[in-house]
Amino acid sequence: MIELRGLSKRWPGADRDSVAELTLEVPEGTSCALIGPSGSGKTTTLRMVNRLIEPSGGSIRIGGKDALRMDAVTLRRRIGYVIQDVGLFPHWSVAANVATVPRLLGWDTARIDRRVTEVLALVGLDPARFATRRPHQLSGGERQRVGVARALAGDPPVLLMDEPFGAVDPVVRGRLQEEVLRLLKQLRKTVLIVTHDVAEAVRLGDAVALMRDGRLVQHAPAAAMLARPADAFAAEFLGADRLLLRLSLFPVTALPTRDAPADGAPLPADATLRDALAALLAAGATALPLVGGGSVALADILAFAGKA
Repeated sequence: MIELRGLSKRWPGADRDSVAELTLEVPEGTSCALIGPSGSGKTTTLRMVNRLIEPSGGSIRIGGKDALRMDAVTLRRRIGYVIQDVGLFPHWSVAANVATVPRLLGWDTARIDRRVTEVLALVGLDPARFATRRPHQLSGGERQRVGVARALAGDPPVLLMDEPFGAVDPVVRGRLQEEVLRLLKQLRKTVLIVTHDVAEAVRLGDAVALMRDGRLVQHAPAAAMLARPADAFAAEFLGADRLLLRLSLFPVTALPTRDAPADGAPLPADATLRDALAALLAAGATALPLVGGGSVALADILAFAGKA
């Protein structure tokens, strides 16, 4: 668990706090996405968690322990950290980059080699192909995967991600989001993610925390925040299409299955309500069949959206 209580940061000479009295909890094994406009304090908050920035006030507890009383270097070795520009050592191999924290932790060579192989496979990079490559031999998406593997190598209970996919193109970003979402569900790490992308935040965060001018505006499960923004600022920041985005969080199985026959290409059972709505509009249909039987109706999707 990450627990922030009254966390504040004021830089010397500043006339206000960059982060002001922030109280936030991320339960163990869950993820929280920090969003907000530039200058809202989200990256400062993230960097205070692993003490790359020292807070001016408040407390940080990680796994029940006071992070401000711990040795900062020891703390950082217990926290995985993924950044936008990856920060790989250019003259080291992929394997050497991934092994950075395990080496610092004093693991033996055999254990390090096993872990490097394991985490490269976890992030979808074949160890036999990628372990000996240098960062300049990788695509942007591959470098980002290596960054995630490096963050996971020491098996940290906490993972911090600062705009992790901002430097890759939209197609690669979508694939990486899907891969990381799979890993988060599989590994059950406690994760704090900073992003400017609302769609990415609701996709990766079990909860979303919206900040403005260093203060917390709203903290809620993604679906609840999209349905009920706290104020006009939150509604504007989340966007006019927030209810459409909310439909992407629910599978078609969230609706009652109709037995009425329907024509058209069947929708897979793992399709989201947004996928179903897009397919219905593209087909000009009022209902479409589901793989395995039954159908989904446009009226039911619209009724579900209206309940937000």
